Amino acid sequence: MLILLPPSEGKADAGTGRRLDLSRLSLPELNPAREEVLAALMALGASEAEDAALAALGLTVGQRGELARNARLDRAATAPAGQVYTGVLYEALGLATLPPGALRAARRSVLVSSGLWGAVRLTDRIPPYRCPIGARLPGVGALSAYWRRVLSPVLTAAAGGGPVLDLRSGAYAATWTPPAELAGRTVTVRVLHERRPGERTVVSHFNKATKGRLVRDLLVAGARPRTAPALIGTLRDLKYPIEEQPVTAGRPRQVDVVVTEL
Repeated sequence: MLILLPPSEGKADAGTGRRLDLSRLSLPELNPAREEVLAALMALGASEAEDAALAALGLTVGQRGELARNARLDRAATAPAGQVYTGVLYEALGLATLPPGALRAARRSVLVSSGLWGAVRLTDRIPPYRCPIGARLPGVGALSAYWRRVLSPVLTAAAGGGPVLDLRSGAYAATWTPPAELAGRTVTVRVLHERRPGERTVVSHFNKATKGRLVRDLLVAGARPRTAPALIGTLRDLKYPIEEQPVTAGRPRQVDVVVTEL
């Protein structure tokens, strides 16, 4: 099973170990693209045109310190990606408290989408950075379109022959659409909050928390579904209130997780 997660805007303040070494990252086929994006991001961070650089990354004046950090990413200390990402989803996932078997499964099955790295495993050592998928970098252009051209063969190969649980948010999901032969094995999840019977809303902040808990429960349970229906059945066995949407040929299966408490 391949589990795809979005990154988090919240990141650790600093790394704790050796400097970045792209040759040590998973999915080495992405390294030429990573090098190009990294160079553009660092150049933008060092640019004297601060206002333009902030606008390119969607940052405010109060976040100008992120530019300086980006400018020295090649010299910054790194940490495992699972420690660099600190947002709501990763807090709910709780990697530090996973049992050993579940932690090994997480390291093996989880890939995190990234505007800078394309995709990384939780064990890949990266420095904290700021590079949202909506950014436009000089010489690279819109990152969503850039990675869409690069990621397709790599993630398709990473999926192997098992199911894919795609928990990426919309902007990151746009960087890779499962091809038709893989779509039937892919499950996407939407989290709905039912305030009262018949009244449902899409949640955002707690959407991430629910997805983090869902992944944690799958890992702790030692789940190894071989098909998309088996994956959906496993989620039901874990007591998640699942509602399946009609299946469309050539499109991923979509399920709704309906929560009444946040």
